Amino acid sequence: MITTILAEDQSLLRGALATLLSLEADIEVLAQACDGSEALEHVKKLRPDVLVTDIEMPNKSGIELAQEIQRLNLATKVLVVTTFARPGYLERARAAGVSGYVLKDAPSEDLAQTVRRIAAGQTVIDPALAEAAWATSDPLSDRERAILRLAEAGHTNKRIAKQLHLSAGTVRNYLAQATQKLGAGNRIEAFRIARENGWL
Repeated sequence: MITTILAEDQSLLRGALATLLSLEADIEVLAQACDGSEALEHVKKLRPDVLVTDIEMPNKSGIELAQEIQRLNLATKVLVVTTFARPGYLERARAAGVSGYVLKDAPSEDLAQTVRRIAAGQTVIDPALAEAAWATSDPLSDRERAILRLAEAGHTNKRIAKQLHLSAGTVRNYLAQATQKLGAGNRIEAFRIARENGWL
């Protein structure tokens, strides 16, 4: 029996996925979570074979969940099921140790088979996403990404500097570097480009 936990903040979709997997004789849904923090607690307590998770969720994203599972050295494999066909997300997911990355518009019968393949130790990536990921690589450093996120949230350079224990000049330099790397004319355009590519 393959044990799973589902993490999805949209309750209707979470219920549909749970029903779909529960119809399979060899797959058991141990628990469902509406956000990343709840999902992590379930994983730590129940140690499922596979965590099926969305990317964008409150408290912790699917990628952050995968990073925590990797950090804690847990055996649970992570399958990301998402609407975001962005190569930047896939690149970060792979770096976080995710075993599978598929889109929500994939045929429903494929989901159970993907869970089986991941539980067996295989890696499953949506072919269109894999192709896009090879063509586009994330130009941002982790520091540039963190600063861009804070700036996008409306924080001033001074406030970002205080939060990250940097000087305002250093924050300004990081923002300028990120803007230049993204080929953007200003920081607002930089947020948009980075967000559209899944690099934030």
